[in-house]
Amino acid sequence: MPELPNSLEEAIAQSRIATQAALADGYTRLQVDFLFPEIKLMPVAEQFLPLFAEYDSRLKIFFADAGGAALANRDWIGTPFKILDIGTGRAASLQSKIQPEDEIFLFIAPTAVEVPQVEKLCENIGDRPFVMLNPRLEDSGVVGIGYTARQTRQRFVSTIESCYYLRPVDDTTAVFRCYPGLWEVWVETNGEYQKIAELPTRPTGDEVDLIVSQGQPQTGTDAAPAKKPSVFKSLQRFFKALSS
Repeated sequence: MPELPNSLEEAIAQSRIATQAALADGYTRLQVDFLFPEIKLMPVAEQFLPLFAEYDSRLKIFFADAGGAALANRDWIGTPFKILDIGTGRAASLQSKIQPEDEIFLFIAPTAVEVPQVEKLCENIGDRPFVMLNPRLEDSGVVGIGYTARQTRQRFVSTIESCYYLRPVDDTTAVFRCYPGLWEVWVETNGEYQKIAELPTRPTGDEVDLIVSQGQPQTGTDAAPAKKPSVFKSLQRFFKALSS
């Protein structure tokens, strides 16, 4: 199974393979997360795009706002796919953005603010597959969302399968998932990263803290936990360099 990546290129390559495997297994609502505070997604998204090469013009890409879509249309010259912004909440406007010839969709960094529009778009998408790259649909800091709206949003989010997830909790701990593998917690010990837990669902912050404090492998087997050199800090630097 894949291990914690050594570089940005490896992480993106892992995410493409994981997404392709999940699509082949019949998942149609997928999510990919590179959760680094400094990251800027445009270059990451560009390196992620080869996953969709076979779809050609049948791929449609949505950015959260018109500015992101305009920047991609400017920089990604000669690409066959269509690039749009999520746009307003008008049902007619949103419906017109999904066409019968579209086969697969990529949403780049939609936020909790756009959830109503994203939900409408996904209703129009129907059973066709879509991938969300670094979405922020569960942002609890959004003002003006009541309990019912939060419940509706959570129901929508719960329909999406996380096929790739990479998040540094701090300088020595990381949460990692690469489909079809389990969720993993990695901790740096004596200069090496050690996988100390495998879990069927994404661990909460409190669960990660408990696992780290216990400091014992929780892989469900007697096998020695996987280890690798301490590269996660260099990966963080790689992402920071990319976004500078």
